Amino acid sequence: MDAVILAKVNNWLAGNYDEETKGEILRLQKENPDELKDCFYRNLEFGTGGLRGIMGVGTNRINKYTIGMATQGYSNYLLKSFRGQQVKVAIAHDSRNNSRFFAETAAKVFAANGIRVFLFQSLRPTPELSFTIRYLGCQGGVVCTASHNPKEYNGYKAYWSDGGQLVPPHDNRVIEEVEKIGSVNEVKWTGGESHITMVGKEMDEAYISMVKNLSVNPEIIERQHNLCIVYTPIHGTGIKLVPEVLQRFGFSNVHVVDEQAMPDGNFPTVAYPNPEEKETMSLGLKKAREIDADILLGTDPDADRVGIGVKNDQGEWVLMNGNQTAVLAFNYMIEARKEKGISQPNDMVVKTIVTTDMIDEIARQSHIRCYNVLTGFKWIAELIREKEKTENYVIGGEESYGLMIGDKLRDKDAVSAVAILCEMAAYEKNKGKSLYNKLTDLYLQFGFYKEDLISITKKGMDGQKQIADMMASYRHEPPVAINGSPVVHLLDYQTREGRNLKTGESWKIELPVSNVLQFILEDGSKISARPSGTEPKIKFYISVHKTLGSRAAFDATDLLLQQRINAIIKDMKLK
Repeated sequence: MDAVILAKVNNWLAGNYDEETKGEILRLQKENPDELKDCFYRNLEFGTGGLRGIMGVGTNRINKYTIGMATQGYSNYLLKSFRGQQVKVAIAHDSRNNSRFFAETAAKVFAANGIRVFLFQSLRPTPELSFTIRYLGCQGGVVCTASHNPKEYNGYKAYWSDGGQLVPPHDNRVIEEVEKIGSVNEVKWTGGESHITMVGKEMDEAYISMVKNLSVNPEIIERQHNLCIVYTPIHGTGIKLVPEVLQRFGFSNVHVVDEQAMPDGNFPTVAYPNPEEKETMSLGLKKAREIDADILLGTDPDADRVGIGVKNDQGEWVLMNGNQTAVLAFNYMIEARKEKGISQPNDMVVKTIVTTDMIDEIARQSHIRCYNVLTGFKWIAELIREKEKTENYVIGGEESYGLMIGDKLRDKDAVSAVAILCEMAAYEKNKGKSLYNKLTDLYLQFGFYKEDLISITKKGMDGQKQIADMMASYRHEPPVAINGSPVVHLLDYQTREGRNLKTGESWKIELPVSNVLQFILEDGSKISARPSGTEPKIKFYISVHKTLGSRAAFDATDLLLQQRINAIIKDMKLK
């Protein structure tokens, strides 16, 4: 074993760690040295969003000690930033194994540092944590979750006083403070328990009231209250609030998928608790078919992502992808607010740079400002903060099944998204249409946009290096053409430079630095390459579009666009 790794292992065996942890290290030494090496070969990185990783012993795992050291570093930064004030934080957790333990561990460390802690009594959706930070005037917050990752994972997301995840300059400064914690002996583990206050029903009520106020057309829900809704929380936190919110909106025909209703960190009915996966939504689809529902909705374990299913023109159930869901939601909030007479001249919507450009076109034709930000809702939150005195934020979203409606919280929120998507389905049903019909109408009006996402995982110690080498190759030797169409523009968000590869013209990209490359082709196709910030994978976002001439041309146009996507994937050797 590498000497540096061995030194770390011996430090844990000799150090101030519990006997169970030491026993597991000794077991791995004997039975699985390769796994032990992976547990210690690096320190789990506290990134700009916090921690995420596999649970287990070691410096490269999520455990009591990595959570405690991260919390000590974050505590130090909060106390420096708000010197002389009573610092307050809110803490929530999802249904994952050990999430409650990690949340309580973080609460004790914050409290031992003299920070007042508002800890939820039991599991709650991540968006409620964001809302609570703002509602209680906290300076920060934490939610213990690994979102939609497999059951072996857990994580720790850090928030700032605006209810959004950390952005510059706070993100890097918190990272610096966390990295200064060189030993578990520097962590204040106990001694401040009197600073911890439990919260629950009262925050639920405030949050539900906020969500209820997002409704644009309550009178239409009253007419369509019998809309047949199937909902699955996929063993997560959504069960705490989603059925109650739908009832408060006025929907009376809601069916929860029983097999996935109970919170369970083992996620026994799915391989991945991710509503993006067809297999994950299969039980919901089965129930939707059985009862001839109008809409199916599923939320991930911390209820910040939502997936939906609808019937197509042949009556077959299909799952919408994140871009299609975002298109429907953005258009509804723009269209319904205008129809209701409550739109404002300074309304704005926000999307990320890898989310469908169809939203830009809808906003352009609706005379509403649409901003593009880097991937991640923290950037949407940051833009709202910058613009809140001059512009009125309506909705934001990204292709990865996330929506944020209204500005009373600052992270993606599947609870309010479920309610608004059901209201949207009622709005269309009131006109005699389905959501699938509506999406086709939008393609006819704004152009047929089709997207695909290819994720390539590079596991192991050299995975990150392989991804870095791939990005370096694209950056320094960009393709001249892809699928026979010349690359016209190369946008490099790491150097913050855009270049016209034909003319040599360049310009500055007015966004923060991010390791993302975008290739804009002559035929209008767009390919974005982006390494994940939390997992050893690189994602390629492919977007193509063309005019849809008629409803009858839908299938042929869809096939043509899919063939173009397939050709791009083949040319770039992504599969």
